[in-house]
Amino acid sequence: MLERTPPDLTAHMTFSRTDWATLRQNTPQTLLDADLEPLRSLNEKVSLDEVSAVYLPLSRLLNLHVAAARTLSRVKDAFLGRPAAHTPYVIGIAGSVAVGKSTFARVLRALLATWPDQPVVELVTTDGFLHPNKVLEERGLMARKGFPESYDLRRMIRFLADLKAGVPEVEAPVYSHMTYDIVPGERQVVSQPDVLIFEGLNVLQTNDATVVASDFFDFSVYIDALEADIESWYIERFLILQRTAFRSPNSFFRRYKDLSESRARETAHDIWSRINLVNLRENILPTRQRASLILRKQPDHLVGEVLLRQM
Repeated sequence: MLERTPPDLTAHMTFSRTDWATLRQNTPQTLLDADLEPLRSLNEKVSLDEVSAVYLPLSRLLNLHVAAARTLSRVKDAFLGRPAAHTPYVIGIAGSVAVGKSTFARVLRALLATWPDQPVVELVTTDGFLHPNKVLEERGLMARKGFPESYDLRRMIRFLADLKAGVPEVEAPVYSHMTYDIVPGERQVVSQPDVLIFEGLNVLQTNDATVVASDFFDFSVYIDALEADIESWYIERFLILQRTAFRSPNSFFRRYKDLSESRARETAHDIWSRINLVNLRENILPTRQRASLILRKQPDHLVGEVLLRQM
């Protein structure tokens, strides 16, 4: 059951899943189930029905937004008497650990890339902007990984600023979930895409800073769910990883591979309670009302309500 709409979301219009699905209108379904298979996360089996009901109306809305942004950009360039600039449209994706941000971002990217004008759509995650483990250890922040202070915010802002300024190539560091660290010397190069999806835990935070990541967003999405459901998904994912990725010799979490199922559940619950739940309550959830769109998930991972900001 979804919670009642909180008072801090009164600036948003609320749509049931059924009402939101009707806003798709004649937007075509351009993905096949085979296209979704490599985009799904371990414990989140997004279906073509979910794409039709939730993603396609959003795709239509974003298509209208991008077209309007391009028109406004041309008007501004004409007013200034300068050549038309190529400015990427930036979409921020926020939400808790284990809520499904990565799958959502990957599916959205695949869907937007199938628009008739075949835009170049890039996906960058904020994981690459985490400080390397060595730096976090020196600062006593390893247990605060994912909290605002664990990120190289200056580098993140510079990346977004250069992207929006039309710099031909901008680089983002690469993060490995296997080694739980930045990959030395590896970079993701982004070359003036039409659309950039920027996904991460804290992308909507302000931190009382003069310039923040969301200053560079044209649209933002917050993936929402009840705390109990997110914890359940986190523990389920931990158990799957324990049987798979944690067994790799290169895995940072290899020490958990031989835990009994009951002990693994206790460990996952402990990590969730001490770190991820604290981060959600203190830093992530308070930014929810800043999102252009909020997708509220049910216990089965399906989106049950959509909230669209009116201003």
